[in-house]
Amino acid sequence: MTTKPTSLVRYIQTTCPYCGVGCALNLVVKNEKVVGVEPCKRSPINEGKLCPKGVTCWESVHSPDRLVSPLIKKNGSFVEASWDEALDLVAKKLKETWDKYGSRGLGFHTSCRTVNEDCYIFQKFARCAFKTNNVDNCARICHGPSVAGLSLSFGSGAATNGFEDALNSDLILMWGSNAMEAHPLAGRRVAQAKMKGIPVLVVDPRFSTTAHIADTWYQFNPSTHIALINSMMYWIIKEGKHDKKFIEDRTEHFEDLKKVVENYKDAEKIHGVPLERVKELAFRYADAKNAVIIYCLGITELTTGTDNVRSLGNLAMLCGNIGREGVGVNPLRGQNNVQGACDMGAYPNVYSGYQKCEVAENRAKMEKAWGVTDLPDWYGVTLTEQINQCGNEIKALYMLGINPAVTYPDSNHVKRQLEKLDFLVVQDIFMTETCQYADVILPGACFAEKDGTFTSAERRVNRVRKAVNPPGQAKEDIWIIAELAKRFGLKTFNLPTGKDVWDDMRAVTPSMFGCTYERMEKPESTIWPCPTVDHPGTPILHREKFATPNGKGQFFGLEYKPPAEVADKEYPFTLMTGRLIFHYHSRTQTGRCGALDYEVPASYVQMNTSDANRLGIVQGEKVLLKSRRGQTETVAWVGEDVAPGVLYMSMHFAEGVNNLTNTALDPLSKMPELKHCAVSVGKIAGGK
Repeated sequence: MTTKPTSLVRYIQTTCPYCGVGCALNLVVKNEKVVGVEPCKRSPINEGKLCPKGVTCWESVHSPDRLVSPLIKKNGSFVEASWDEALDLVAKKLKETWDKYGSRGLGFHTSCRTVNEDCYIFQKFARCAFKTNNVDNCARICHGPSVAGLSLSFGSGAATNGFEDALNSDLILMWGSNAMEAHPLAGRRVAQAKMKGIPVLVVDPRFSTTAHIADTWYQFNPSTHIALINSMMYWIIKEGKHDKKFIEDRTEHFEDLKKVVENYKDAEKIHGVPLERVKELAFRYADAKNAVIIYCLGITELTTGTDNVRSLGNLAMLCGNIGREGVGVNPLRGQNNVQGACDMGAYPNVYSGYQKCEVAENRAKMEKAWGVTDLPDWYGVTLTEQINQCGNEIKALYMLGINPAVTYPDSNHVKRQLEKLDFLVVQDIFMTETCQYADVILPGACFAEKDGTFTSAERRVNRVRKAVNPPGQAKEDIWIIAELAKRFGLKTFNLPTGKDVWDDMRAVTPSMFGCTYERMEKPESTIWPCPTVDHPGTPILHREKFATPNGKGQFFGLEYKPPAEVADKEYPFTLMTGRLIFHYHSRTQTGRCGALDYEVPASYVQMNTSDANRLGIVQGEKVLLKSRRGQTETVAWVGEDVAPGVLYMSMHFAEGVNNLTNTALDPLSKMPELKHCAVSVGKIAGGK
């Protein structure tokens, strides 16, 4: 006698909601609950492997503290409301703000962690309902300089080659990237390359986990990238190791570069690397037949971020390392949809596919497709600048899936600014630190509760599939936006499924028209540019020409500029920030995963043994860090991973490093200087 099963176990293939590698995994569903994760062995991206975050990503889905109904703040406290009441209030307040202050009085921030479809419909709503380009996403504070810098150098603000292509290299140069922790499955490709005998060079001020696996680690002074790259290029040119034919045929402004780098023959006083080591690094890169550059936030999160990216572009073009297998310049995106949020037009100057708002033909196309008129041509206010304008130019903000009270620089400043707003609406899955400042909170759906796509750092568009329903009265985010759009009489928002939204985007985005949901059913998915449904996709960019208007790569002669704030007598330490393998962004999800929280439940600061001895600080002792903007308590982690005078903290904790960080901006990308600020450190009386 057989017993009929009482429940059915289902596997739903989807994409990991954490970093920008885009690993495929299966959500295990039983009794309409996600109960576990199994790796997807057919995926060419992660080949059945997952990192600690991916293995535990399911644990936060059914967390008991999920937001389950709309909340409205009344008399200083949140009370539950119906969807009609909440959405009517949001529409009323946003309309009042628009009527009184115009299109520049509102701001819209969306997340790099939610699906492409949410990002697209969100920016479409902002532009159609309020005729504003004040729309941005949190790539602004991670890879905004990548978009700006790579666009200026190569004409396209995206990685040139894919992860697996590192195995075709003869040398891997990793600069400002701790991939083994921040992007473990991309780091796995680097480890595989090393096992094949491909040299791995790591350039980083800190002896990171990635530096541990390197063949050679080059330590330099924090934030002196341009001086070191210029020194390398001087010696490559001096010794005639540059690719003269590539430079002549495919680039311009080489003479500008050559003139500037003449001043960096020996810049050890700036970057701290002895001359012979500079030559060694330069010649190893130049002598490799195929060399790839991989970088991350150590390059971008500085006031010179865009110039740092352009400098890496200079180095790659100087040696002809663009446009074929095993070469390129590749940013590793820190969040699952950094690439996609930008691709979708959640940016203040472009529509989807980086079609510029200032171009009349682009506006006309969007107006026709979206059924509106008078789309703005002006460059909107960026995310970081919107925070600074709260209470002045900006009167109301709408935030989808972001937690700026923790993740933006100078957290105390952010909180003060949010309090100045006339109206703040936050759409999220948990009661984050930012939600405390909201007037209305809208409960959205997490990655396991919606259909859509994430776009990885290699421009691969991967499917996200719904496994379970959102909890309580929570709704899928495209439903929320569509319901608001109805209240403004907008006619082109009847897009009930993720596929409907995606097809709406494809119809106006030539570079992604061929990326259909049907094609994404295959494990390898599709890589844009993919202009037609029969196009194979484009794993490698710039094979024959660059994406610049004239097809030429652009050299830039860039001078070294010091950070906005340097150590001094009052604040004698340089503080850097970074990621941990066990946590993600503001820990909204990973902090609710028991195993991950057990590994690293609280912040710590790495400091050099000599500094600790001088200050009488011992391992595990509580210390107080202060900057010109705030202070934070943490514990000391004493060792040799950082140089004397340098400190390092992760960015994941609410009362942590962003109490201290600097809001000074890169003039081109408006990136704040999260990676560099001056601090003091001292013992806390009484305590271990």
